[in-house]
Amino acid sequence: MGISRDSRHKRRGTGGKMPIHQKKRKFELARQPAMTKIGARRVRLVRGRGGNMKYRALRLDSGMFMWASESALRKSKILDVVYNASNNELVRTKTIVKNCIVQIDAAPFRDMYVKKYSKKLGRPGKDEVEKKDEGTKEPSRKVAKKNAQKNNFIDPNLEAHFNSGRLYACISSRPGQVGRADGYILEGKELEFYLKKMERKKKN
Repeated sequence: MGISRDSRHKRRGTGGKMPIHQKKRKFELARQPAMTKIGARRVRLVRGRGGNMKYRALRLDSGMFMWASESALRKSKILDVVYNASNNELVRTKTIVKNCIVQIDAAPFRDMYVKKYSKKLGRPGKDEVEKKDEGTKEPSRKVAKKNAQKNNFIDPNLEAHFNSGRLYACISSRPGQVGRADGYILEGKELEFYLKKMERKKKN
């Protein structure tokens, strides 16, 4: 017996049984969930109805993440799955699904911030101009002045996570359908909300 998405086997709202007048149909079929794990990229092609292709991600280790307040998109490594509103079992098994909360590497976004504002992020010497390595070109006075005038306010909660080298992000793509684990960095009230949720879960 395959997995089916029909509703003929279900009862009416009043409790009565529905008469089954036809067999299962091909367009009602369902498939096993992908249960995407963290690991070296492994994606399988699945042919769908109409010849359309689905990309079933079995393992993923990175994705494209958006830092909305800075309008920055960077590829970052997925380090851990830390929260899932629907099922704690998916956290225990480190399963990546849409809307789960993951920890990602902060390095690409820290580098972007330093390049944009010429300031270190999440470290004691935050207001000091970033000292460039030997052989690299330092920005001109005009560019440095322009960078200093930019509004570089950053959420205190987010800045604290830059110190640890890990940021919290939410997965907004569907790994089992598109074969990717893309999302956005949590900040502001949304970050506060999930931090409270995770703290409450630890206590329980």
